[in-house]
Amino acid sequence: MVKIFPFIFIILWSSAFVTTKPIIDNSDPFTALAFRFFIVALGFFLFSIYTKKKILTNQKNIIQSLFSGVLFHGVYLGGVFYSISIGMPTGIAALIVTLQPILTNALAGKFLGEKVSFKQWLGIALGFLGAALVLGFDIGASLPVIGVIASFIALLAITTSTLWQKKISNNLPLSVSNMYQAIGGCLFHLIIIFIFTEPYINFTPTFMIAMSHQIFLVSFGAFSILMFLIKNNSASKTVSIFFLIPPTTAIMAWLFLNEVLNNLDLIGFAVATLGVYIATRK
Repeated sequence: MVKIFPFIFIILWSSAFVTTKPIIDNSDPFTALAFRFFIVALGFFLFSIYTKKKILTNQKNIIQSLFSGVLFHGVYLGGVFYSISIGMPTGIAALIVTLQPILTNALAGKFLGEKVSFKQWLGIALGFLGAALVLGFDIGASLPVIGVIASFIALLAITTSTLWQKKISNNLPLSVSNMYQAIGGCLFHLIIIFIFTEPYINFTPTFMIAMSHQIFLVSFGAFSILMFLIKNNSASKTVSIFFLIPPTTAIMAWLFLNEVLNNLDLIGFAVATLGVYIATRK
């Protein structure tokens, strides 16, 4: 069963980009995320109680998990949701943030003591070349500048959080760690709402279906798989599966959101995907 976790993760994580669009069409991005992670935190709390896991632990573990949640669920998802809400195509936002593996490979040597080889540096170069081809001259024209910046901030956040999660390696049960991370994400978005936005959610059937997908299949499913893989593998090995997410997301966005890529975009996707593959393959 564990061997198919990466493939399940790819499908679920890619689908999250697609269901983001109907969510932000019916709410502001930060209110939607605060609502999502309130439910997720409650779900993991109830599951931890049911399975008799120890919830109260030392202060250090709690703070570490809260901070990881701020990075994963707060800055990363906030950046993705916000960029899509102001017009970033779903597939291109996915391409930017899933350059994470090459950044993780580049930084794992310095922060985790994992060796970074020549082929990994080659993959890094190809990954960013592919992203440059996709972004091309569209920034400021068909692509919103702020959306591109928000996507790159999300990229830095998910890369940092992956390295951080691997480095702390605390001994919290997975459900308890996920609960504190969800609390961290919820608190982050509540602060953003209080300072910057006017919160609203239209609880339409479309919103409820898309939000249910992100809560149950992504937050409870895909994110738990990711935390399991990070805990049991090297950081660079874990993120190797991410090279399949941009093309998978692009196909889903084409099927369900009618998003179309031009020839240069397709070449860029191929080059970036090849770069991530080279950087992360055994």
